[in-house]
Amino acid sequence: MSLGPVQLLVLGFDQPEFTGAIGAELRKLREGGLVRVIDAMVVYKDALGDVTTAQFSDLSTEEAEEFGAVVGALIGIGTGDEDTAVALAAAGVEAGADGHFLDESEMWNVVDDIPNNTAAAIALLEHRWAIPFRDSVREAGGFPISDGWVHPEDLVEVGLLAAEDAAGL
Repeated sequence: MSLGPVQLLVLGFDQPEFTGAIGAELRKLREGGLVRVIDAMVVYKDALGDVTTAQFSDLSTEEAEEFGAVVGALIGIGTGDEDTAVALAAAGVEAGADGHFLDESEMWNVVDDIPNNTAAAIALLEHRWAIPFRDSVREAGGFPISDGWVHPEDLVEVGLLAAEDAAGL
């Protein structure tokens, strides 16, 4: 199984009015092979505090078990102990046995933390588009030194900090 980089994304929505636009955009990315939803859960708490949840994944149960085994083994390899790698691979298979990696305890933690009339989404997204790029970098002898996401809001913050510095604040 070739894995792309996995992003943990947590989103909040105040007074959500979902029109289906987010789902449509995610569907386009999935159908285009750009991302794969390893696991996602959405929690909505209405104005009275009643909770609705949904959870979905692009992985079959078998794929979830295989994904869990690979992740567990990679963590185990990092310890330098082969027995630990084997044990963590087996634990990863077990973790994916229900087809999900986000469990109910995470869902209820989110429910406890969000106010009424709010929604939250937690997603593990695999960036499939990055696999051939990463492989090309490796074949050229390259390796990651650092990575991160730069959002437009981050750039605005940089501008605000630069303006404060320029003003001598």
